[in-house]
Amino acid sequence: MSEAAPLDAEDLKIITLARATRARNGVPEGAAVRDETGRTYVAGTVALDSLRLSALRTAVAMAVASGATSLEAAAVVSAAESVSDEDRAAVRDLGGPGTPVLLAGPDGALRGTVQA
Repeated sequence: MSEAAPLDAEDLKIITLARATRARNGVPEGAAVRDETGRTYVAGTVALDSLRLSALRTAVAMAVASGATSLEAAAVVSAAESVSDEDRAAVRDLGGPGTPVLLAGPDGALRGTVQA
């Protein structure tokens, strides 16, 4: 995971949206993705008996279902120390291997950035 660099306003926005969703829904993770047109999709962890999805995979699925064809960036707010391989793969499938995935702690502080 790379060191935290200064974030632009759009990246701060997706971290803020992910953090708010996590807090509002009382879920372990919140995530947000930004598509090629600048639209954002926000989701929390899905934990049903019949369906389990991370927040990031849910946000990617929402983007795909809404017609997004690419991603510019993704953000996850979590207590986890890293972004799972499965989450990175979902971002990579839609955004490509260079798509940045921002990982922030529950306080919204950026911990680092990985490439999908």
